Amino acid sequence: MRLAALLFLPILIFGQTLDHAESLWRAHDYQGASAQFAALVKRNPKNAEYRVRWGRLLLERFNRADSMALFSEALSITPNNAGALLGMALVAEQSFDDKAAGFAQQALASEPNLVEARALLAKLRLEDSNFTDASVEANKALAASPSAVDAMAVLAAIDLLKDRQTQWMDKISAINPHYGKAYETLAGLFVLNRRYEEAIGYYRKAITLSPDLWSAHEQLGINLMRLGFEAEARQHLELGYENGQKDDATVNSLRLMDSYKNFVTFRDGNTILRLHKKEAELLRPYFESEMKRAMAVYEQKYEVKLDRPVQVEVYPDHEDFAVRTMGMPGLGALGVTFGYVVAMDSPSGRPPGSFHWASTMWHELSHVYVLTLTKHHVPRWFTEGMAVHEETAVASDWGDRLGPEVITAIKDKKLLPIADMDRGFIHPSFPAQVLVSYYEAGKVCDFISAKWGEHKLLDMVHDFAGTLSTAEVIRKDLGVEPEDLDKQFIASVEAETKKTVEGYPEWRKKIKELSELSKAKKYDEAIAVGIAIRDLYPDYVEHSNVYELLSDAYLAKNNKLAATAQLERYSQIGGRNPPALKQLAALLVEDGRPREAAQVLNRLNYIAPNDSDLHQRLGDLWLAQGDLDGAVREFRAVIAEKPLDQAGSHFNLARAYKAQRKPDDERDELLLALEAAPNFRPAQKMLLELTANPAN
Repeated sequence: MRLAALLFLPILIFGQTLDHAESLWRAHDYQGASAQFAALVKRNPKNAEYRVRWGRLLLERFNRADSMALFSEALSITPNNAGALLGMALVAEQSFDDKAAGFAQQALASEPNLVEARALLAKLRLEDSNFTDASVEANKALAASPSAVDAMAVLAAIDLLKDRQTQWMDKISAINPHYGKAYETLAGLFVLNRRYEEAIGYYRKAITLSPDLWSAHEQLGINLMRLGFEAEARQHLELGYENGQKDDATVNSLRLMDSYKNFVTFRDGNTILRLHKKEAELLRPYFESEMKRAMAVYEQKYEVKLDRPVQVEVYPDHEDFAVRTMGMPGLGALGVTFGYVVAMDSPSGRPPGSFHWASTMWHELSHVYVLTLTKHHVPRWFTEGMAVHEETAVASDWGDRLGPEVITAIKDKKLLPIADMDRGFIHPSFPAQVLVSYYEAGKVCDFISAKWGEHKLLDMVHDFAGTLSTAEVIRKDLGVEPEDLDKQFIASVEAETKKTVEGYPEWRKKIKELSELSKAKKYDEAIAVGIAIRDLYPDYVEHSNVYELLSDAYLAKNNKLAATAQLERYSQIGGRNPPALKQLAALLVEDGRPREAAQVLNRLNYIAPNDSDLHQRLGDLWLAQGDLDGAVREFRAVIAEKPLDQAGSHFNLARAYKAQRKPDDERDELLLALEAAPNFRPAQKMLLELTANPAN
């Protein structure tokens, strides 16, 4: 017996040490717990379970990379280890990786009654808006364990997302009256469905039940910040931070809030515009007028007047904007809408020509109206599809072009069925699927508008305000089964893109040849190749496109008319390279077409307005054509850019005010010109004329 006791002694010691690590973890001594797990792993290199538990701790403490490494090591020790596979699923879930469901299913194959894996799978199905499968998986978890509170939280979310009464939260409370995590799960699912105000209420309940649930404090703070309640948001974020919630979301959100002192806010009727101080003077006239124009169009189209102002925040630092979208899947990463608050990149935060800020603004403002009308019940595919549809409805050169990733998806038949399209935004199964899903959703709305009429889209908006599913709305408003709509839509897309999809391999080969011929200055051969392939893929307007290469070749041969024609095609299709568009404007002026040149330069105001040369040239064109308001706006933009020639810039604005017959403004600008350069004779002369003839 004494020998047996000695044999069991190491096991008892290791068990106590594991218990100690777990108890330190429960007591929030994360460093101490991690040290205990590290010692356990070092003393027991072949024990997979120690690695799994340590990995779960690190995952909870925001260290996904090391936790995933530990789960992988555990699997190398014990293949098909259910705990390690579940850990991999949890890591993938945090980044909305499509692999999460696969890992959860592998864990269940290894251990069929692993309730946590089953509840996770139910949650993942619900994130994809697959209510039926989510319910099935949650009920399987309850069959394995009647006290599976995480599965109950998913079933509660299914009820509440459909605006039904639920008993599941009461059942959770009866099992564990302090289980705030259930309400945190609810809140997260409501955030995913863009029902932010309700999510905030659930986060409040979570911390009421579990005051030390710091992750819920963090998410409550982030979502309060998203809706503009910044004082209370800071309280919860700081409280979480002080208690160890020091992940990127908390830290970066607090830093972003600290940076708000560098922003200025403009309120005008139903609009609130927040701009960085360094570019507010330049951007305000453009953003404010475009915001009002979009809202006026949407009020008429959607037949609704919003009951509160809309706030648009514009971030010149893309990383600041990225903080606003942290933890959210399926975003185009240019703008995001939180109810009545829109956050977006500034054109100065992106490489010139890569970002059409006005198109993004119209996209996001569409969300404001569609979310409001549907009470935030609308599926993601439809609200994104409507927004893409609205972009191109404003102007044919707005929105995104048919990209190579979409061509490949069409060729490989990777477009999703409409009833399953949300999955492409939430859990993409291939790298470009989010981008493809934006394209597909927009094209579906285009197709519905063309076949059934634009009014049908509005009917669908109103029907999504209830609890109808995508399939039910399609049957009700379009009178077809979702599968029939899929067939019709796919046939339409394939017919529309057939020439490009089939010609893409040839185009790819020849575009490289064209680029090489251009570099070799073999212009006649380059022109022949360019003309031959241009219409195989007319939508391609990115770097090294046919239009610019052809234009360069024609200019090298001094054929300016042909060069102009190619750049005009480029502009009309949606090309956005500022140097190319400015060159087109110069060619049009030279050809005696100043009004068209002005229109081309005005396009650049929607793409890259941080360009004083653009504003100077456009101001001159508007002034010459008698568009005095446009001239004033452009010359004011030049001044906002802090040009070296302060005297000339103020003098140009004075000329515009003179044409408008605004002598007081004219005088002010002339005095500013002379303050910058006292001997500036054109300003001296104009001021003398103004003084002699104040009425003129």
